[in-house]
Amino acid sequence: MKKVTDNLWIAPQPCKDDLADAARQGISAIINNRPDGEELGQPSAAENRRAAEELGMDYVQIPIVPGQFQEGEVRDFQKALAEADGRVLAHCKTGTRSLTLWSIGEVLDGRMTTEELVPFGQRL
Repeated sequence: MKKVTDNLWIAPQPCKDDLADAARQGISAIINNRPDGEELGQPSAAENRRAAEELGMDYVQIPIVPGQFQEGEVRDFQKALAEADGRVLAHCKTGTRSLTLWSIGEVLDGRMTTEELVPFGQRL
């Protein structure tokens, strides 16, 4: 898990043990940015939801096909972050789509400039 902000961490696809570790570290919500069936053997959103909820975490799926970001999905991601009661772990296959969703929202809302994105990403 990589810390992006005080309330947002990103990670690659977690397994059940990773989710349990995240819960122990104070993560209260999961945002899954993977579409079902993206990769052979990938847990389904329903399986991820069950695992997260068994640990007392909220769960939201906002599936993003790589390279196909839409503003509505960025806004859905922002809404899920805003509505979360505590720390959030967002994931996709590698974490890149999750970080990209957050970054686009920051630029659209004027909290970051495009020039700040590369140095920010390099610090993660």
